[in-house]
Amino acid sequence: MTDLSLHLVTDHRVPFDRLRDIVDRAVAAGVTVVQLRDKLATGAELFARTLDLADVVAGRCAFIVDDRLDIVLAARDRGARVDGIHLGQSDLPVDAARTLLGADAVVGWTANTPAHFAAATALPEGTLDYLGVGVIRATATKPDHPRPLGIDGFAELAASTDLPCVAIGGIDVTDVAGLRAAGAAGVAVVSAVCAADDPAPVVRDLRAAWGDVA
Repeated sequence: MTDLSLHLVTDHRVPFDRLRDIVDRAVAAGVTVVQLRDKLATGAELFARTLDLADVVAGRCAFIVDDRLDIVLAARDRGARVDGIHLGQSDLPVDAARTLLGADAVVGWTANTPAHFAAATALPEGTLDYLGVGVIRATATKPDHPRPLGIDGFAELAASTDLPCVAIGGIDVTDVAGLRAAGAAGVAVVSAVCAADDPAPVVRDLRAAWGDVA
């Protein structure tokens, strides 16, 4: 089973050479999932970056790609280890992604309303591995985000499903313990790690806040 406790979601605003180093250091420090998210890259750019980061991660944790099932399939065809995909509500249906990627892939789905949670619950068992739930707080990395849920709003949604829920959106180390107590299976961060001068101590602090021993 994939350890969902600490996701690093990449930030397209960071130059890719720097991003490679951030990912490498963050994985070494204890990130459990890396999600490549870049909605501005061309298909060719995203494919190349997927292959590159798959080499950087090198199986030390789960590596998934946001939105682009075609990129995941093409990278796998090249022999890259890409463990799965995270899909939004307007992306390819998650049951189709599961069919194409197989039972062992990681498939996540964004959900932030009761209707989204009802749709997730209605899917066949095994379709989804987790729900990405947010935003928790306002965040500059996704300007079109929905109304922030806060920890209490997250807790209410998470209690409505048996699926693991990963909190995302504006999270820093001070939120982690509260989110875990609210039922989170993990937290996902962008700026907290990608904007740090050195991501490693930030990751270690996040893990310590989650309750892991460094």
